[in-house]
Amino acid sequence: MSSLDRLTELFGKLPGIGPRQARRFVFYLLATPEGFRRELADAITGLRSDTRRCSLCFRFHSAIDRNTDICNTCSNESRDSSQLMIVAKDVDFENVERSGLYKGYYFVLGGTVPILSSETPRYVREKDLIKTVDGRKKMGLTEIILALPANPDGDNTEKFVKNLLTSEENKLKISALGRGLSTGSELEYVDSDTIRNALANRG
Repeated sequence: MSSLDRLTELFGKLPGIGPRQARRFVFYLLATPEGFRRELADAITGLRSDTRRCSLCFRFHSAIDRNTDICNTCSNESRDSSQLMIVAKDVDFENVERSGLYKGYYFVLGGTVPILSSETPRYVREKDLIKTVDGRKKMGLTEIILALPANPDGDNTEKFVKNLLTSEENKLKISALGRGLSTGSELEYVDSDTIRNALANRG
């Protein structure tokens, strides 16, 4: 396989990128100066060395200025320790945080539990979630907010998390974002006004 075809194949594995768009990326790179291609390659190579996964919320964060596995959000003691928002992906965290409307802490689940799945996918951080909730309870946690996609897999994941965390000893309020989110929508694409309404109408 040629480098052109191999790079097209790799770009095609990115979320939302089809074969034709992947090919356009390759032709664009071929037309750019060598310096840009080298800079892009260096940035990709350095991505993992400059980035860490937070040991508390499990999102990726820049570690250039932080010699720690805990991200700046989880280490911020001024945030509301009574709330923990569970999101499916890192991009969901970023969209909610960018809105500036939520002041509690987060947990990145790793994805959703497909409605047709017979067992919990390995990427779903089931044990880590239980451990995080237990730790946050000692710090004043009283409410868990489920901020999951408004689609069948998101609904199934919501049921999964509720079953996982609901027990006699675990007397926490578990709420979900209000359906200001249109059916089928992904949290990463939702605007700030919709997030505000969904938070206000959670239940």
